[in-house]
Amino acid sequence: MKLRKRLQRLWSRSHDAPARRLISLDTNVLVHWIRQNDTGVFLRDTYRLHERMDRPIYSTIVEGELRSLVRIWNWGEAKLNLLDEILAELVRVDAGLPDVVKAYAEIYAADRAGGHNTGQNDMWIAATAKAAGAVLLTCDDDCAWMNPDLVAIEHVPTVRKS
Repeated sequence: MKLRKRLQRLWSRSHDAPARRLISLDTNVLVHWIRQNDTGVFLRDTYRLHERMDRPIYSTIVEGELRSLVRIWNWGEAKLNLLDEILAELVRVDAGLPDVVKAYAEIYAADRAGGHNTGQNDMWIAATAKAAGAVLLTCDDDCAWMNPDLVAIEHVPTVRKS
């Protein structure tokens, strides 16, 4: 796919980068990371989100959800700055790219045929991961039914320290 090749050039910072599966971040992963709560620290450190040679990707749909949540939750300037810093280090993938649109059509058809009623944004986010050949890292189970036939999903439960 064209998108995969283009993304490979963008996220690979060296020719000897270790062979790993590309990670696509769901909105909830970025929310936890920005909040720097136990789940966010676990995700950042376990998946080395801030140090990976193959920078994680995110969909423009994720960015739209994040920026709307910022307004709803009245985040302060420090969190807004952290959001912008984190997003600047990741690879942004436009949900309108042809490969993403084709992947969305496949996911949407399977969703309707299976009676899943998945949210539109979740399907676009999953389509971005599918088109890029990435694993979708998430803390919810909105796309669990897609794994592994349509999209590779890595579900990480919310961390609760005692």
